[in-house]
Parts: sequence; structure tokens; C-alpha cells
Amino acid sequence: MNVFRILGDVSHLLAIIILLMKILKSKSCAGISGKSQILFALVFTTRYLDLFTTFISVYNTVMKVIFLICAYVTVYMIYAKFRKTLDSENDSFRLEFLLVPVTGLSFLENHSFTPLEILWTFSIYLESVAILPQLFMISKTGEAETITTHYLFFLGLYRALYIANWVWRYYTENFYDQIAIVSGVVQTIFYCDFFYLYVTKVLKGKKLSLPMPV
Repeated sequence: MNVFRILGDVSHLLAIIILLMKILKSKSCAGISGKSQILFALVFTTRYLDLFTTFISVYNTVMKVIFLICAYVTVYMIYAKFRKTLDSENDSFRLEFLLVPVTGLSFLENHSFTPLEILWTFSIYLESVAILPQLFMISKTGEAETITTHYLFFLGLYRALYIANWVWRYYTENFYDQIAIVSGVVQTIFYCDFFYLYVTKVLKGKKLSLPMPV
């Protein structure tokens, strides 16, 4: 365990807490893509099946349980408790465009052809694109609430810190996981434009707005 991994986990957890607090405080899921949250719940579910087979550490187990609980609580609040505030018109990204290729790639490119390993690989590939429905939704509406941008910033920061974690592990442990690294880099690239807008607009007190699609 290194400082980049810990900071990455803290950033990830902070992103989720910001999202949950936003929904609870406003009693609304406006501006939040329920489809992205479904994908993240699926990511955690397929990745953390090893909770039933392997014990790594107390820290590892606790973090996995927290992420699972938070993911499903978020989905519940969006699709049940605050369903009337769901912006289904703009949350219109077709999930099959992500799920079908990710599933196929998981069977073609993995570390070993076993059920748990394929599901773990599926979760890695899916996480790299799970934010796309949220970014697509923002592009359709042309803007995002400040609290939502904070959520996205810390979510992107988590992936950037994990890249630093993999670099550190490569030089200190000679550890290299091509699937996780490539997927993490792809995911971070999706956030690049957002990071620029966050620094140049949100941190200066301006509202993040995008050109409306024609």
C-alpha cells in the first residue's frame, strides 16, 4: 500500500460522499445520470465478488463493502426515493453501446479464462467508460451544477492517482497490470476536457457550461 493508492481511495470515497450529500440535501437527483450510477454499481458488484473467496486485509474488505453499499444506495435514491426528479429525457445514453463491447472484450482479453477473472476484467473495462452517460448528459443540457462538477473532479482525480500508484508499483515492486493500466489511462483521458473546464471556470467561481449540441 502506497500513498497514491490511499489518496486515490480517499478521492474516490469523497466523490461518492459528495454525490450522496448532493442528492440528500437537495432531495433531487437532477443533473445526475442514473445510468452512470447503474454502471458503477455493476462495476463494484462484478469486481468485488472476491469478498466471498479471498481475504486481503481489513482495509481492503471495509472499502469494498463501503463502495458497494454506497453504489446501491445511490441507485435506490435515483430510481426509487427521488424518482420524480430523474431527468430521463437527458439521461438518454444507450447502455448497450457500452455493455456489449465491454462484455466481448472481457472474454477476449483477460488474465485467465475463469468466471471470477472474466468478471473482474469486465469491471475494469466497464469502469473506464461508466462515466460516459454522465458526460453525455452534461453535453446535452449544456451545464452542470457546481456540486456535480466537484463529484466529477474527485472521481477523475481518483483515476489519475491510481495511475501514479501503478507507476510507483512498477518501479518499487516490478508490478505491471496491462489491463488495469490501459483502462485507467483511457478513463482519465475522458476527464481531460472536464479537468480543464473545472480549473478555468469552477475554481474561479463560474458555472460550468458547455456549448449546446446542434
